[in-house]
Amino acid sequence: MQEFARIKTQKIYEQIADRLQERIEQGGWRSGDKLPSTKELSEQFQVGRSTMREALSALKAKGLIEIRQGEGCFVRELTPQELELPGLLLPGRESVLELLEARKALEIANSAIAAVKHTEADLRAFEELLSSMKAHLGDEAEGEAADIRFHKLLAEATHNSIMVRLLDSISSQMETAIRETRRLQLYSNAEVSHRLWDEHQAIYNAVAKRDAQGAEQAMRTHLDHVEQVLRAYIKG
Repeated sequence: MQEFARIKTQKIYEQIADRLQERIEQGGWRSGDKLPSTKELSEQFQVGRSTMREALSALKAKGLIEIRQGEGCFVRELTPQELELPGLLLPGRESVLELLEARKALEIANSAIAAVKHTEADLRAFEELLSSMKAHLGDEAEGEAADIRFHKLLAEATHNSIMVRLLDSISSQMETAIRETRRLQLYSNAEVSHRLWDEHQAIYNAVAKRDAQGAEQAMRTHLDHVEQVLRAYIKG
């Protein structure tokens, strides 16, 4: 008997993101255009604002829009480099492992470079962030935002603008994958979030000591943990 392919179901926010993407691709909104507010879009689609925010975050992760704090969402103009990046607009589960592999290579390198080139100002920024992270253990939203900020700070501590741009190009797509692991309680589980804080602290300690090899190993340990969680989600 012939087997049928598994039917894939879409969450509501994914369906909305697809509709919004279609409008952008068809020229309904052009580069630089501001999208309606989250409130207006929520009313149009008759969904809650949290669902609409998820849809907009998905578009951001695809590189289609940028979200400006206090201003709203705007359609991005893709650079030639982004258009050449395979799978840029298709950040599904199939590409997550490739993104993780690329991220691991980049961030291990960033750790070693930051250990050599960081400044005292970089260390102060890390210390302030780690203190905030510890104070908000178990807070899902704060944990996610702080995690992203930590890795951005590390890239900035390399004092290499290309490293920063490379991380940005990967992170925008990784955000969706990280957000999808919420059901696995990556940040909302206090025990897991404490382990993540310990891993970030270990990376910082090595960087502060200018121990490039130790920073590389600490980053590898951290990303191996994140990869383990994501693999469990993807296979689930």
